[in-house]
Amino acid sequence: MITYPNCKINLGLHVVGKRPDGYHDLETIFVPVHDLSDTLEIVESDNLQMAQEGIVLDNAPEDNLCTKAWRLLHEEFDIPTVSIRLQKGIPFGAGLGGGSSDAAFTLKMLNEMFALRLTDSQLEQRAARLGADCAFFIKNQPAYATGIGDKLEPIEWNMKSEKWKVIIEIPEGEHVSTKEAYGGLKRDLFGTVRPNLREVVKRPIEEWRSLIVNDFEASVFPAHPAIAALKEEMYRRNALYASMTGSGAAVFGIFPR
Repeated sequence: MITYPNCKINLGLHVVGKRPDGYHDLETIFVPVHDLSDTLEIVESDNLQMAQEGIVLDNAPEDNLCTKAWRLLHEEFDIPTVSIRLQKGIPFGAGLGGGSSDAAFTLKMLNEMFALRLTDSQLEQRAARLGADCAFFIKNQPAYATGIGDKLEPIEWNMKSEKWKVIIEIPEGEHVSTKEAYGGLKRDLFGTVRPNLREVVKRPIEEWRSLIVNDFEASVFPAHPAIAALKEEMYRRNALYASMTGSGAAVFGIFPR
């Protein structure tokens, strides 16, 4: 079986506060983007195998989230061993959710291959154990997310509209770790009243520039001026809206077609 796990972008990202467990509560809108994806192939095998190709990852195959997704279901349902081949097209450390997407697609593929009959809700519960935004990629539809990114509420926003296109770019050589992005956050952001993202996205995209903010830009841009410069370059190229996605380093622009 072969699928094509896609990436996501964040429309706004508010860090609401720090939780007792060390994680942060967030508010964001996840939107799937299908133009940038990985290729994931899974077949039954005599033993568990994981092959990573394409963009070189910074983790060993046995630590890949696809392998962890198989182990999660194997422990619960005793599913057979498989051979997993992952061709990476989505850069890691970019805020695009590539690893989370791979994990969620692995769960969905294994669910189908071995007739586990898990519902989307049941798959989301298991995906959330693998990573904060993994659950989003189960239904893979625009969603308003809260909590650590695991509480999802469907919204209507059509990324496939004929009116605009999304362009994603990463400054050469730039990489932002999640630890770095969170470490630079200013605590005075916590509890700040923000525009309601669910309402703001209903407004014309041209108005978003002054309304929709990614809090991580304030902590990431000073240390990575090339990312800030790319965002401004997007506007010079007539983007209707531009923003860093997630904790970086990717920047997206929404352009008129």
